[in-house]
Amino acid sequence: MKDVASPASDRFSAAISKEIWALKYQLKNHDGTILDHDVTDTWKRIAHHLASCEAEQVRGQYEQEFFDALEDFKYLTAGRITAGAGTDRSVTLFNCFVMGTVPDSMSGIMDMLKEAALTMQQGGGIGYDFSTIRPKGAEVKGVSADASGPLTFMDVWDTMCKTIMSAGSRRGAMMATMRCDHPDVVDFITAKEDPKRLRNFNVSVLITDAFMNAVECGKNWDLVFGGKTYATVPAQELWDLIMTSTYAQAEPGVIFIDRINQMNNLKYCETIAATNPCGEQPLPPYGACLLGSINLAKIVKAPFTDKAQIDQKELKKLVHSAVRMMDNVVDVSKFPLPEQEKEAKAKRRIGLGVTGVASALAMCKIAYGSEESEALLGQWMHQIDVEAYEASILLAQEKGSFPLFDADKILETGTHASMLPKGTRERIRKHGLRNALLTSIAPTGTISLYAGNVSSGIEPMFAHSYIRKVTQRDGTKTEELVEDYAVALFRELHGDIDLPDYFVTAQTLSPLDHVRMQAVVQRWVDSSISKTINCPEDISFEDFKEVYLEAWKLGCKGCTTYRPNDITGSVLSVETKEEKPAPVTGPILAQRDEAMDGQTYKFKWPELPHAFYVTINNDTAGNPFEIFVNSQNIETQADMTALTRMISAVFRRGGDISFISQELKQIHDPRGGAWVGGSYVPSLTAAIGGLIDRHTGKATVATGATCPSCSEPTLIKISGCPTCQSCGYSKCG
Repeated sequence: MKDVASPASDRFSAAISKEIWALKYQLKNHDGTILDHDVTDTWKRIAHHLASCEAEQVRGQYEQEFFDALEDFKYLTAGRITAGAGTDRSVTLFNCFVMGTVPDSMSGIMDMLKEAALTMQQGGGIGYDFSTIRPKGAEVKGVSADASGPLTFMDVWDTMCKTIMSAGSRRGAMMATMRCDHPDVVDFITAKEDPKRLRNFNVSVLITDAFMNAVECGKNWDLVFGGKTYATVPAQELWDLIMTSTYAQAEPGVIFIDRINQMNNLKYCETIAATNPCGEQPLPPYGACLLGSINLAKIVKAPFTDKAQIDQKELKKLVHSAVRMMDNVVDVSKFPLPEQEKEAKAKRRIGLGVTGVASALAMCKIAYGSEESEALLGQWMHQIDVEAYEASILLAQEKGSFPLFDADKILETGTHASMLPKGTRERIRKHGLRNALLTSIAPTGTISLYAGNVSSGIEPMFAHSYIRKVTQRDGTKTEELVEDYAVALFRELHGDIDLPDYFVTAQTLSPLDHVRMQAVVQRWVDSSISKTINCPEDISFEDFKEVYLEAWKLGCKGCTTYRPNDITGSVLSVETKEEKPAPVTGPILAQRDEAMDGQTYKFKWPELPHAFYVTINNDTAGNPFEIFVNSQNIETQADMTALTRMISAVFRRGGDISFISQELKQIHDPRGGAWVGGSYVPSLTAAIGGLIDRHTGKATVATGATCPSCSEPTLIKISGCPTCQSCGYSKCG
């Protein structure tokens, strides 16, 4: 294999990229001995392993081809492949699985629980449809008892997941689905209103065409199980309940399940009722999720000029290499269960997608969300889709079609394959097809950061740049600026000038712009798409519902939104060019007035028996002057007195005091925080900081949710998947 310069010399490589590689993907022995000395070694390891199933006489040729595709992050294998390929670890290279159909019996349910634990132990996320379990209160024959319903068994799964640490540094991720006509669907929709319940699940409702028609026509809707109607409700009311819940807490998601099954190339031999945890792979029982992404930002020629464009020749080459690599994964990977291996090898479905879309569009001087961007992205995805099928046809000629291949049924009217160009369809009939499905858009939060912080998947840039707090070995924290790949490249070429208008972010787009971009991509994706539609906090409920209806009308297979609020958190704070406040200096302000205006706040910390009363008084200019904390909790009294005296002393020195609450909110109790008022608060001290923000009118200071890996408040939802912008943790990959 040819020698190449270490990519560490890439001047656009962000520090976070190297840190994520070292944490998640660098191969080391159990004793800590380093085997991957730089990311070039990682690419060599992956290429060598994925070429190992090729015929001996061409193995070296394909190893070099695979390395060339991986080099410089042009093609990104999914996290499980990057971490596990070429190692001696007992892990799967598939990111996720949909598990077997859950039987409606205690023994069957427990068998499924065991399978889930074994799968997560090897690093696979899982998806389940719980619609097959009888509803709460239904008769359980033979034991003279009523059924507890699917939600109670979901609680069992959730508890199990808490105890399983998946391979690498990723905790198990799970998706739960339920049909819109299941009698317990209302409980399912509202389950996560309890902030402590089902925290390891993403949840989505399976929406049928009949239900959407009933909503549009104002009809009633039957809730049915086993042929028995348990209740009849207005379809519009049930739809509004789904919308109300996701408006408030970003869940449940919506999956248009009939559309998924109708357009499935394999509808003749499988029925889909669930997806992987982030929704981009609707799969049958024991279906496996195999992912990889072409990094469009790395193949833009003449960026930021009028001649900027995707290198078409390079794109075609990458697609063909990627399809072959992913097809080989089916043969070289381990599987947690024999049923999963049988399913994967019978259909050989893969999920080739893209990342860096928004970065690439900006490099072509086109604003994400514009009509021009829709047209150009549609062209890119059309080419990728067709070339993926052409690559699979060539593989079929060489190695044979997937075992369940049936040309007439694959090309039946309505399937994705039936919409391919005529020449491609004719070649499928003549030569066969190696892979039943080929394209999918995955969340690429971690691997996009690893690849130099290109934009994630088909998402817009989350932010042009943001400030990341890094914990040093001595416990101190430093700050570093993290820039989008395209932004860094632009500034390298043009200096630190204002960014042109074509650099847009998720916060500046309308929700319907997001929907249209998702829809144009869905036309050329045979599986599905993981995408988050960002909505402003003040979006009206009616406008919010319109997002989902538009997604339905435009042909999307699902819809996931994110609206900042007290439960989901707000967006991560981004870097601005405003000057930092001067350090607090100078003499203490005048003595306290005899009478001062103020406000007293009451809050309850769950672990302590008595409430706290926090009083903040203002000076004549309306600025905080002093703070008192009163409570009958004797064990906290000395600490609270010391804390409030120090805070009051800083208040009285004047100047910008916003740093006080920010510092307090960064304090994490090693025993864990608590849910207060629907939001997670990492410590009692952090709760005090939050009240200071509330008092000063800065309670909406932008932060994300708390990351379960590094405890920083920088967990945001990207492509439907919680991803930490500080350490690279991702629930999905």
